[in-house]
Amino acid sequence: MCGIVGIWHFDGKPVREEDLSRFNDSLMHRGPDGSGTWIHPIDGVGFGHRRLAIIDLTDGGKQPMSYADGRYWITYNGELFNFIEIKEELLGLGYQFKSDSDTEVILAAFHQWHEEMLTKFNGMWALAIYDCNEKRMFLSRDRFGIKPFHYTLENNRLAFASELKAFRQLAEFTPKMDREAASHFLQTGQSNEASIRSMMEGVRHLRAGHYAWVKDGKLNETRWWHTMENLPEIPATLDEQAKKYKELFYDAVKLRLRSDVPVASSLSGGFDSSAVVCAIAELGKQQSSSRQTTSWQQTFTASFPGTPIDETEDAKKVIEYSGLHGNFIDMKPQEAIAQVDEILFDFDDVSVGLPTPPWFIYKAMRQAGMVVSMDGHGVDETIGGYKQADHVFMHDAPPLWHWQKNLALAKKYFETVRQPDKAANLPMSEVRKMLLENHPQMGWARELRSNLKTVKDLVKAPPQQIFLAQRDKLSNDFTYFADGDRLPRHWGSLNRELYQMFHSTLLPGILRNFERLSAAHGVEVRMPFMDWRLITYCFALPDSAKLGGGVTKRIAREAMKGHMPESIRSNVFKIGFNPPLPTWFNGPLHPWLMDLVEQFKGHEQVNTSLLKNFIEKNHKQQIWDWPKTALAWRYLHLLWWERRFSS
Repeated sequence: MCGIVGIWHFDGKPVREEDLSRFNDSLMHRGPDGSGTWIHPIDGVGFGHRRLAIIDLTDGGKQPMSYADGRYWITYNGELFNFIEIKEELLGLGYQFKSDSDTEVILAAFHQWHEEMLTKFNGMWALAIYDCNEKRMFLSRDRFGIKPFHYTLENNRLAFASELKAFRQLAEFTPKMDREAASHFLQTGQSNEASIRSMMEGVRHLRAGHYAWVKDGKLNETRWWHTMENLPEIPATLDEQAKKYKELFYDAVKLRLRSDVPVASSLSGGFDSSAVVCAIAELGKQQSSSRQTTSWQQTFTASFPGTPIDETEDAKKVIEYSGLHGNFIDMKPQEAIAQVDEILFDFDDVSVGLPTPPWFIYKAMRQAGMVVSMDGHGVDETIGGYKQADHVFMHDAPPLWHWQKNLALAKKYFETVRQPDKAANLPMSEVRKMLLENHPQMGWARELRSNLKTVKDLVKAPPQQIFLAQRDKLSNDFTYFADGDRLPRHWGSLNRELYQMFHSTLLPGILRNFERLSAAHGVEVRMPFMDWRLITYCFALPDSAKLGGGVTKRIAREAMKGHMPESIRSNVFKIGFNPPLPTWFNGPLHPWLMDLVEQFKGHEQVNTSLLKNFIEKNHKQQIWDWPKTALAWRYLHLLWWERRFSS
């Protein structure tokens, strides 16, 4: 994980060293281990790089790096986890190497295969390569957009950077909030990450799974990755499917243990991060991979004592099971609130939540000398982790006319999930409610109820748009790149929902969030569940391998039998990775909220008067809850972002 910047004046105007260095050093937090710049003497091209040294800690890994007698220059952010295998293939083709870095492997691969090299890569990256002979530049981003790439193409110039905040230091650029992007966020609550537009006017995303060639002042973008075109054959039975899942998952963990620096884990106590930690403990003891780190024994957990979202006890079970060393970070409200402005600036974008816990976790990691964090992102969006327990129990329900079987299922649900004391003498009103809300055959009733609610909302403003000063029409720039993908006709509703969630609506924003929060402290996040082989395998699986048997994430739970604490493996409850915002809104964060909203009277897009009254009322009555805080926060975060990131 590093920071990259670049400038190309298409008219050949020289790139000034002071301009490039200022642009580059705005990303110092991403790469605290070194800085480098390169400027072409004639072509008006300059690259900058802030280094976080993880593979090859010597000067041999420094960037920008040249290759082929100075023909190619690269600035690159990310990790190529299978660089050893690709290097061996290139050695067989006659290539020689001066370093042990993955960067040099990418340059040699580019020399050999050009853009076709991307399909060989297993990793996460954002990169730019300039060809001094052909006078053209190659830009690329990994399959799923784990690593960021922002660019602006105006005034006869291309400029790119890893983060939006860097453009505040770009010469001859005026940072402004993109009004339409802001409106899209306020109206939908969705991140713009999977679209081409960013929150900063004139700054765009190179989208996930795309590359671009830049020549003669024009940027031509091409989509190189299609998940649907890479679905593998899957085994016939659930047992065989689980065996293959475990094989792919463990190999993904093994590859990501390749590091010349210590590797830690962010452990919440939920299934996903616990599975990663237990797999690391198993594989780490085997020393089963070349260049595998020997320091992998540390875990870090955010603790919220006395709150319903505290998972400390579950995390301790995992630590005891795996034999690793646990570090617990107590989320003290006053300390966390004192850091709100710094956290939001590091976050770099806007969101529907306050990302306090991961920011403090990665800070603690870096202070303890940990440079890499192995995290559990990507599971919920591929195998159905967001479904609630009652939905999961009814997923395999028999037809409604089998009333005895449905009643038995309802009793099991109450015994396992809700109130065990009600199971013996189950109220029929509860059974009817459960069937209406979750039975597969009751979809028509749920759709009717949803339609009636929509009509009601048209009369009354939709809740998420209450504080809009005006509702702007949105352009098709906010169409996500995977929205038009043709999905298999045999797919069930779950796979269709997950595909959109993974590629378009939910996961892109989550990946952005954790990438920025870790980068703020010079920590690289690696995600075994995001290995492309595992992702394509999961989307080839039927719905029944994901929800069934009374559990979410069925295939992963089957795969991890006997490899993690049973109470964690079988736990169907999911707790979000959020601070206790209702408690903070009711108390210590209130002055900050009021100070912020007071600064934006008469805002073009936000009815700040109505928002202020809403904040005052909820605080006075002490009635903040999760829906209310989520409703207000997106407007508050947007106002904060505009104040800090616009000129």
